[in-house]
Amino acid sequence: MEVSVSRRVPRFRAPLALVLGAALAAPLAPTAPAAAAGQYSVTALKFTVRAGGRTCTVDADLYRPAGVDRSRPAPAVLATNGFGGSKSDGSTDAIGKAFAERGYVSLVYSGLGFGRSGCLISLDDPGVDGTAASRLIDFLGGKRAADDGTEADFVTLDSAGDPRVGMVGGSYGGAIQLATASVDHRVDALVPMVTWNDLVYSLTPNNTSRTVPGAYKWQWANGFYLTGESQPLTVPDLDPSRINSLACLHFVTKVCDTIHTLNSGSYPARATAELLAYARSVSPVSYLSRVEAPTLLVQGQADTLFNLNEATATYRTLTSQGTPTKMIWQSWGHSGGTTDPAAGELDLSPGSLESTYVGRRILAWFDRYLHRRGDVDTGPAFAYYRDWITDPHRTYATAAGLPVLSRKLYLSGDGKLVDNRTKVARGGRTYRNRLVSTSHSESSLTGTAGLQDPVPYDTPGTYLGWTSEPLARTTDVVGAPRATLKVVSPQAERTQNSGDAADKLVLFAKVYDVAPDGTQTLVHRLVAPVRVPDVTRTFTVTLPGIVHRYDKGHRLRFVIAASDDAYFGNRGIKPVTVVSAPGDTGELELPVLGG
Repeated sequence: MEVSVSRRVPRFRAPLALVLGAALAAPLAPTAPAAAAGQYSVTALKFTVRAGGRTCTVDADLYRPAGVDRSRPAPAVLATNGFGGSKSDGSTDAIGKAFAERGYVSLVYSGLGFGRSGCLISLDDPGVDGTAASRLIDFLGGKRAADDGTEADFVTLDSAGDPRVGMVGGSYGGAIQLATASVDHRVDALVPMVTWNDLVYSLTPNNTSRTVPGAYKWQWANGFYLTGESQPLTVPDLDPSRINSLACLHFVTKVCDTIHTLNSGSYPARATAELLAYARSVSPVSYLSRVEAPTLLVQGQADTLFNLNEATATYRTLTSQGTPTKMIWQSWGHSGGTTDPAAGELDLSPGSLESTYVGRRILAWFDRYLHRRGDVDTGPAFAYYRDWITDPHRTYATAAGLPVLSRKLYLSGDGKLVDNRTKVARGGRTYRNRLVSTSHSESSLTGTAGLQDPVPYDTPGTYLGWTSEPLARTTDVVGAPRATLKVVSPQAERTQNSGDAADKLVLFAKVYDVAPDGTQTLVHRLVAPVRVPDVTRTFTVTLPGIVHRYDKGHRLRFVIAASDDAYFGNRGIKPVTVVSAPGDTGELELPVLGG
């Protein structure tokens, strides 16, 4: 039967509330037989694969463009769903249709543990999910048939068994591309969107250290965990290969162990080491050295789950090892942003890919690396969406490389943020945390459900802020600010070596835009959680990347807060003092365009 495409598919199936809402509202559509769909046919296929020590079935749809056959083969596109989705959700099947319309053989499948595919959820583990995807590449290369005997003898081959194949998809469907390319070098091009580099940074971010877990992002993590574990309620006739145990229903055991440790609020050394090791083992940060496929990274600015720093880390690793890589910072991510095609944002509806900036970049990437058209311009190394530009033809700016830190401000003892060290006033100020959260940046799940989220706030006495003078000119910040801090906390100093990382000091750094009327905006609700390894030493905090215009007359306000209700915070009361002097004070560095 023909599968319809909604007029607009604003984003991949990544926002958690959309996943939950769709899963709970309707069962999966029945499997469709092969059927004509205008410019292409769609055939439902099953593949039996061995992955993660289990034998299970992968449920897929093959989109075959009209006129493509053994004598006239075409390159292929492989894609799968975001977390909680399936091959049939609005954005995943739209990928198959969009690229089949443009002459690509498209194989779209439900990821392991989702839809009607079997096996456990293993967080895009290269050895499990990557291996399963590699078996589908075997099919595209003519090395195996589908379970019903269907063969794909109409895909362009580079050599026997080596199909010309690219991958595209977002979030969970983004990381799988890197995982697959790390175990199968037949992949020729990747377009990972709004995905992660390091799940340790994603779920328990520490913006000053990679060896100490940070503040647990409990809302996002538990939302995804419950989505996976609740599948008997949302998926009828669940494949037996998707059942693990009563203690861990649908994930591999190490995922459940990791979530249970994080939810416990206690991080003793051994458990912490195991947590960090496992989370990184299923993250691109651990296997990017094996990725050779040209990669176009697309990351969302409005994303508190996988912020811009994730894509930046992947970009730097891939470019440093010589992998052809370019990066786009689009507007939308897991936390919102515009999805308006008129502003250049990706539109997968029929005939629309060419009409948007991001869509044209993806098509050019595949033209270059799948059709091997050497004269195709794949665009600049770096591009970013600007929400202050009203001309839809100019919303994206480009650059030959990543921005650099170019402006330094200093934390003065009187609460001012000054532009010269000589202006720093000597003095110290103190805040203290409470046993409940007293600051708010976002309600992760409420926001994705489209409900009203309270504006960010900090409770007096539980944070410190430093505010600049009104800006003399418009200031555009593109990239990740960085702060250098030194705090005094005798209570934290006494407990930080207990052997449990939970006893170390936690704080949250952020930068507000303060309008002349005093209204303050926390850009995309982004904060930088920090678990300070040693309060007796100076530490550096890398804040989430942003693209933001601070208008003339506005002020910047740098804040460190004791808590944030989207994260686990301090254990016990730990007052914090920050002392400033002209020769010894904290700093805030900004990547300002034009220096």
